[in-house]
Amino acid sequence: MDNLCEALKKLKLASADSSSDSVEGGLDCMLKALAHNNAEASEKIQEMGVLALLPTLLAPQSSCTPKVANIIAEVAKNEFMRSPCVEVGLIPPLVQLLNSKDQEILLQTGRALGNICYDSHEGRRAVDEAGGAQIVAEHIKSMSQNTQPANGKLLTVFCGMLMNYSNDNDSLQAQLINMGVIPTLVKLLGIHSQNTPLTEMCLIAFGNLAELESSKEQFASTNIAEELVKLFRKQVEREKKEMIFEVLAPLAENDVIKLQLVEAGLVECLLDVVAQTVDGEREEDISELKTASDLMVLLLLGDESMQKLFEGGKGSVFQRVLSWVPSHNHQLQLAGALAIANFARNDGNCIHMVDTGIVQKLLDLLDRHVEEGNVTVQHAALSALRNLAIPVVNKSKMLSAGVSDVVLKFLKSEMPPVQFKLLGTLRMLIDTQADAADQLGTNQKLVERLVEWCEAKDHAGVMGESNRLLSALIRHSKSKDVVRTVIQGSGVKHLVTMATSEHMIMQNEALVALGLIAALNLGMAEKDFVSASLVQVLHKLLSDERSAPEIKYNSMILICAVMGSEPLHKEVQGLTFLDVVSKLRSHENKTVAHQASLTEQRVRDKPRCEALWRARRIVYRDGREVTVFYQSSPLPPGYGRWQASRHTLGARVTAPGRSSHKPPFVCTVKHVTG
Repeated sequence: MDNLCEALKKLKLASADSSSDSVEGGLDCMLKALAHNNAEASEKIQEMGVLALLPTLLAPQSSCTPKVANIIAEVAKNEFMRSPCVEVGLIPPLVQLLNSKDQEILLQTGRALGNICYDSHEGRRAVDEAGGAQIVAEHIKSMSQNTQPANGKLLTVFCGMLMNYSNDNDSLQAQLINMGVIPTLVKLLGIHSQNTPLTEMCLIAFGNLAELESSKEQFASTNIAEELVKLFRKQVEREKKEMIFEVLAPLAENDVIKLQLVEAGLVECLLDVVAQTVDGEREEDISELKTASDLMVLLLLGDESMQKLFEGGKGSVFQRVLSWVPSHNHQLQLAGALAIANFARNDGNCIHMVDTGIVQKLLDLLDRHVEEGNVTVQHAALSALRNLAIPVVNKSKMLSAGVSDVVLKFLKSEMPPVQFKLLGTLRMLIDTQADAADQLGTNQKLVERLVEWCEAKDHAGVMGESNRLLSALIRHSKSKDVVRTVIQGSGVKHLVTMATSEHMIMQNEALVALGLIAALNLGMAEKDFVSASLVQVLHKLLSDERSAPEIKYNSMILICAVMGSEPLHKEVQGLTFLDVVSKLRSHENKTVAHQASLTEQRVRDKPRCEALWRARRIVYRDGREVTVFYQSSPLPPGYGRWQASRHTLGARVTAPGRSSHKPPFVCTVKHVTG
């Protein structure tokens, strides 16, 4: 270190006298000291003020220039030296040297700039302001065809410099993308595939740039998929495969690139990796198996790539993936179930898979994970079942296969992801399936769990799905027994709250369910309606100009349905319903306007009994009059009409000029005229 101090003193004097021999000697001593103890030597160089002399020694024509640039590159390996390098003004002269024709100067300058930029905002900003990245990008483009070893080394340094310049900086990465760096780097990968350091640097660059969404379109316009798959096939070393995987994962998020990767043969490579590692017990094998199977699932997220691999349900890839489900390896079970969920994204695929017995494979898998099972596998299998249950023709088949019974085994799960998919699966299964909805809707344990989850405010998805399933049980069963079970289970208040959701579809589902509750068992639900402030909620929905026509219509239907309740009728009279409803008579939607007229008339009427009734008067030839009262609360659109044979209708008989307040008898009436 004493020799270094002496050399630095001489260098300061020599630089003042412009003595080239003394300068060369001082530079050689500095390089030797840096090689021996970089950090200590760098600190000494800064302390003695020599760093500030280096900008003047970076003359393009000077024989010392490569050594000076080399010294800067070595000094900048230390984090504490990068800001001082910027502060003494090294960046502008270094960027100027990028215009040199001397390969050694370019090499050392690229190293110096790359090291200064590494994890240094100041360094990157200075290089950006000096325009260094643009010059380097142009160099790479012009040199890309040259496969000489020296050229390959320089390309590696320049690629590394751009990576250090842009790493973890979205704006600088976007700048490189706009410069057209991506197509150039893809060409390098193809032309220089035998140059290991350069291909590794390209892969690192791709990994950085691929994270940016704006890069995907540029990547998709190149043959990156073909080059990466070609490179992957050549690899024997695990580390290199991992590098390629790290590039493939972000690229495969783009649907166009997904298809390109499938067409380039990546799937076959992944299946080979799975086959080679599935029985491995080493940590590396487990990691590689997970990466390959996860990437396989990711490729299936694209509609075109998924359909290409499905091949009408006869594709070899599809069959291989199905074989993962009964595997004893949890990672393959997970990937297999997720793959089925992704294949089940259109009705045709779903119908084919249900017809070929895939449901039973999933049920067997779930049965293996009921007691302290793997949560991710449970979630994946339920996701697959939910998707398969969407086509109408599949629902009854899946119910017959016992899907609902197996799914209900997971009611005790405390894991929100499993709860969420469980709820979604049941909701899909009972859609248009009245018997199934009736059976599940009268399951007290299920209803109690739904009510509990309706209060899961920490998990919005679970809370929302619980409300939707509670509503669906009522809407699809139209059953008094289900309504009674929901009322007894304290579910009404949650449906009222659901009617205030920010999502229109949930509002509408809640209103329809509440309408059915009011029509089927208003007396039992009356207290819950009052305590949940149903009337106030309906008033707010009708008053809100943002409410959709369907919401306004079903809110008015519900108002009419609850008017048979004296306390609810009083609440309606206590609010400005007439004003709100009368305004809706001029609504642009004719259905809403018509219902507003009917509702206005109903609100003005006095309550006569515990439900909404309509009357028809029959006059017989002997002068007797029969007034037949029948329950007529209309169902919301899409839910059909009341069937008279399913309802008990009251008839009141009066003699001419006489009246009676209570019906003397009850009968079933199929036709009412008058």
